[in-house]
Amino acid sequence: MELQFLGTGAGVPSKMRNVTSIALKLLDEINEVWLFDCGEATQQQILNTNIRPGKIKKIFITHMHGDHIFGLPGLLTSRSFQGGEDDLTLYGPKGIKNFIDTTIQASCSKLGYPLRVVEFEKEGLLFEDKHFKVEMKRLEHGIPSYGFRVTEKDQPGELQADRLKELGIPFGPLYGKLKKGETITLEDGTIVNGQDYISPDIKGRVVTICGDTRKCEASEILAYRSDVLVHEATYEGDKGQQAYRHFHSTSLQAAEVAKNAEVKRLLLTHISARYLGKQSQELEDEAKKIFENVQVVKDFDIVTVERIKHHEGR
Repeated sequence: MELQFLGTGAGVPSKMRNVTSIALKLLDEINEVWLFDCGEATQQQILNTNIRPGKIKKIFITHMHGDHIFGLPGLLTSRSFQGGEDDLTLYGPKGIKNFIDTTIQASCSKLGYPLRVVEFEKEGLLFEDKHFKVEMKRLEHGIPSYGFRVTEKDQPGELQADRLKELGIPFGPLYGKLKKGETITLEDGTIVNGQDYISPDIKGRVVTICGDTRKCEASEILAYRSDVLVHEATYEGDKGQQAYRHFHSTSLQAAEVAKNAEVKRLLLTHISARYLGKQSQELEDEAKKIFENVQVVKDFDIVTVERIKHHEGR
């Protein structure tokens, strides 16, 4: 599981940062890529990565501001010519279907694959299958803006074959029964409980991606004990009042959210174009005063979501 940042800027593109789009690469898990937001020129950014548009199976839109959706028409139509024949599901706030339908119709475009558009307004469970579930919560912004919590489901533990070999159990059908947690009796009368020879379940990882927002309790609730939290940091720490007026967050406020939510790692994005080079590093440095494991990401950064020990009781 990897996060790749296709755009990390706020509002308008700049020479250093394109506008928002994040790829959650689940290639090893389910052979898919999920996009979160699709700002202007996202398809151009993808050309600088190894992401294949045909692998993009889901797109989640946090809110309807242009710097988060203007890349959709181009990406969706180009996907037809880039090996994208499989269906794609687009999740977004109310109005996203009208935006897509209007731009496709007005440009006389056609899609060579089934596109399903799911509009949402209510908080809660958005998607679930046997591998993942996606929950959402409304944040605080000038228009409805949402955050998404992606939870990988726990995987069953593995059968400890080496220990069974030490007992002299030959490889074969008995292993299948033990893998199911059944109890078997060996020829010498030894009773073997399969549950004693299965490693603990492999805990799933949790990634929370927030849209544009003020510092708010909803972000903390959504991100609680996530492995990774992606949060906006449009302004530096001493611009709290300005951030509040414009429905955004500072780097210090994002760090406070991460600390209160007890997350493992914080990634700061949606950086104003005013913060270049050393200045963006200063955003990271000030956030570290509150939350140590933080990084200001740049366009094309790849962050691996590691399997690490989770909090007890999760």
